[in-house]
Amino acid sequence: MLDLGIEKMALIGVVALIVIGPEKLPRVARTVGTLLGKAQRYVNDVKAEVNRSMELDELRKMKSTVEEAARDVEQNIHSGVSDIEKQLSTTSGETLSALAEPEPPVPVYKHPRKNWRLKQGATPQWYKARNGVRTKALSGAARVARFRPHKIN
Repeated sequence: MLDLGIEKMALIGVVALIVIGPEKLPRVARTVGTLLGKAQRYVNDVKAEVNRSMELDELRKMKSTVEEAARDVEQNIHSGVSDIEKQLSTTSGETLSALAEPEPPVPVYKHPRKNWRLKQGATPQWYKARNGVRTKALSGAARVARFRPHKIN
């Protein structure tokens, strides 16, 4: 990279002032600044693209290692299952019936009106508000106070 110190920048400024002239120098400086900004953005974009491609390559490598590990686990599971199947096939039918799961119990009948409060509570609030269903109980005094006309002073 260029090593530009304060002395070198001052020397470049003095030479530019003499060569370009004081009336064109601000416009040239503005143009050079915009060009340097565009170049810097371009370099940053290129760096970002290179970093993205490197990360993509790393992700592909990680994906392949994870897939290999998954295949290994799957093969181990299949080999374990086949070993267990061989062991079970060698055992007698009595042992198999002992290992079989018992039948689940028959569910008990429940009356449909048993939890009617829960079913009424499942009505959405927006439906209650739209149809004017009261969601809060007011006492008699609160109801009177709510609908009593207010005095305007």
